[in-house]
Amino acid sequence: MGDRAIVSKSGSALSTEEINANFSDLHPCLTPIQAREASNHCLYCYDAPCITACPTGIDIPTFIRQISTENIKGAAHTILSENIMGGTCARACPTEILCEQACVRNKSDEKPVEIGNLQRFAVDGFMASNHDHPFKRAASTGKTIAVVGAGPAGLSCAHRLSVLGHDVDIYDAEAKLGGLNEYGLAAYKMADNFAAREADFIMGIGGITPKLGMRLGKDISISKLQEKYDAVFLGIGLTSTRTLGISGEQLDGVKDAISFIKDIRQSDNLSKLKIGDDVVVIGGGNTAIDAAVQAKRLGAKNVSLVYRRGPEQMTATTWEQDLAANNHVNIYHWLSPAEITGKGKVEAIQFNRTKTKKGKMLNTGESIKIKCDQLFKAIGQTMSTSAVDTSTTDGIELTSGKIKTDNTMQTSLAGVFAGGDCSGVGEDLTVEAVEQGKQAAIAIDNHLKGEG
Repeated sequence: MGDRAIVSKSGSALSTEEINANFSDLHPCLTPIQAREASNHCLYCYDAPCITACPTGIDIPTFIRQISTENIKGAAHTILSENIMGGTCARACPTEILCEQACVRNKSDEKPVEIGNLQRFAVDGFMASNHDHPFKRAASTGKTIAVVGAGPAGLSCAHRLSVLGHDVDIYDAEAKLGGLNEYGLAAYKMADNFAAREADFIMGIGGITPKLGMRLGKDISISKLQEKYDAVFLGIGLTSTRTLGISGEQLDGVKDAISFIKDIRQSDNLSKLKIGDDVVVIGGGNTAIDAAVQAKRLGAKNVSLVYRRGPEQMTATTWEQDLAANNHVNIYHWLSPAEITGKGKVEAIQFNRTKTKKGKMLNTGESIKIKCDQLFKAIGQTMSTSAVDTSTTDGIELTSGKIKTDNTMQTSLAGVFAGGDCSGVGEDLTVEAVEQGKQAAIAIDNHLKGEG
């Protein structure tokens, strides 16, 4: 389908075929000829800035040179050695503001090397082959670690721990592995059940036992895990959604964007998902974009994305904002939600116009009302502190509502480590969560060896 969706014409609903087409792969994988041409664009820089810009430190020029010589297995191994979720990161990470922005080709007003597309070409090609798993486990250490959270940070940590010879039990509250990759990314970014296939690939190394449907703070506790395991890693992410704090928020039709995206990702028949005629999404991040674009691709007639500040302050990248515009999403800036109205069900939402003065956001005194029969909130998430209740013996020290860690990623509890979104280190990017999971595994290995 590319960047543009099939949209509703003359008020008619989209057919099942049109909806399925809308949720096909946003950017299909490069062909071998395209990959060869793209790889030849790389200058193979000495001290390449793209490596520094990659949070996981992939040797980008090397894997691209391997692609140019048709060594796909070698290219995939170069990528996966540093980023075991290289397939997802090639699809969902903002390469345009990371490695590709750092590409030296930009200095001569040329297009940067297609690093993300080339990374996907190598990883997808390897996963589709009959090659053995690219990593082997070290000799068993006899140690067992509990990893809580089967998202990018948890899976990355579990994989590296297994490589180092440890046995891992990985716990998650959901019924599937993958976390955000499985439940929180737009379906057209993770087409063909890629999140599940990648999780299966990671588990293929062995030594990792999934324990699903187990929620921290309910079915398991940190203190019990400490008693049972030699170390614990927390990669529990951010699972509590923020509220608008305005009247009418309880009306039918008002929903968290994350829940909406989850419904799409877990649906076997997208044409049966109910979508309103007039949809409003509140937020300025990638989740807001994902919700708005998918609402349009499901067949909503009018979709409005509303943000309280300007486009420069949106956390969604320019590429994501352009994706929304290309999909006929109406984007409004400088509007703050004031009141949701309706009789039992949402019918409209009123916004106050805003402006900034000396860095502070103020209301202008003007307001606008937008008609809607479905409203999605994408205003950020917080960590569920009930899972790490600081009033109990499980108590972990928090900072700004997230788990505080030292420079070894260890929490205030000895032998308990944390990484990913729940730790508040770095930005909320999949690639950073993968790197933190990897580094936490190395820190845990050192801790178990007594090396600090």
